[in-house]
Amino acid sequence: MSKLNGGRLTNIFASLLASVLAVTAVVCTFIRVNELNAGLSIQMLASSLSMPQSAAAIAVNPPNKTEITDAPVNSTEQPTQVVTESTATKANGEITDDESKYKGDKLPVVEQHFGSSGEDYGNFSVKNSTDYDIDYESFLSSDLGFKIEDSKEPQVLIVHTHTTESYLINDNGYYYTDYPFRSKDSSRNMVAVGKKIKEALKKNGISAVQADKIHDETYTGSYDRSEQTIYEYMEKYPSIKVILDIHRDAVGYDDERGKYKPTFTYNGKKAAQIMIMSGYDPYDNYGLGHWQENLTFALKLQQKAEDMYPGMTRPLYFGDFAYNMFINNGSLLIEVGTETNTLSEAQYTGELLGNVLSSVLNESKG
Repeated sequence: MSKLNGGRLTNIFASLLASVLAVTAVVCTFIRVNELNAGLSIQMLASSLSMPQSAAAIAVNPPNKTEITDAPVNSTEQPTQVVTESTATKANGEITDDESKYKGDKLPVVEQHFGSSGEDYGNFSVKNSTDYDIDYESFLSSDLGFKIEDSKEPQVLIVHTHTTESYLINDNGYYYTDYPFRSKDSSRNMVAVGKKIKEALKKNGISAVQADKIHDETYTGSYDRSEQTIYEYMEKYPSIKVILDIHRDAVGYDDERGKYKPTFTYNGKKAAQIMIMSGYDPYDNYGLGHWQENLTFALKLQQKAEDMYPGMTRPLYFGDFAYNMFINNGSLLIEVGTETNTLSEAQYTGELLGNVLSSVLNESKG
């Protein structure tokens, strides 16, 4: 009987010990997740803030938006993956992706137009995450803090802090979980979109240069590296008035609910929506003393985009951040679509965005 009781007590003790270990593991995991989340920059929650309720329910702070110069954190981003260039050419000259190389699960791409959200003014919206009350009429009636010269010297610099951000190639309504949404190939990443912006500016009489250097070989420090590139170009071309950091966003979990892509249509052709970002720095914490001039530029651009191409913009995101916008009073960060937009959609948007920029900037020529 005592042996039986002893065995039973041993079993009970073993069960209790296993339970304690299991609870300890859960608690440790929870603490670690909270630590990681605390390191993420809250400013880059723009994607979830600017979405309708159904989309916001699955929005996440994408891994490519976790590090800024003003408040650097340890990045959890994996090293940039190079897309295997296994493609064929369509008859119309567009490329198509050979999907036989992907072994992951197929998850849905949810196409959606992100409309009015936050503060509405006229034909556009602003997601204002600050305590500042924007006087839209005053800002929109103000002059830009710079004047574009009628010159062959570059007036605009297009740069890509996260150069390797890329898109889907095929528009099939799904993506593979092992699809590498990053590429060092400049014909497939953000350089390809920036090129379309530059071409449209040139066509409309605005001289521009583009930095195609990869700044995100490793994620930590990518904004520091792009800042250095910007200063190098400004030293070489003192005529530069406008600095545009062109990115793409990411919206959705990597699970069965899939990922969202924002689209609009112009002239019967599908394009990726854009999100313009402008920073707020009332106490000069980031050296962004000209934040009001940047906001003027952002609002004029937002309004003009909706005038020219209705539905082109997601709500402008105005928040407590700087990124590299402190460099001059013509600096903005613009997200072109998300990772599950197609490259062709993003490039078409680049062309249209170049036209919008040209219109706003030509109005400011001195």
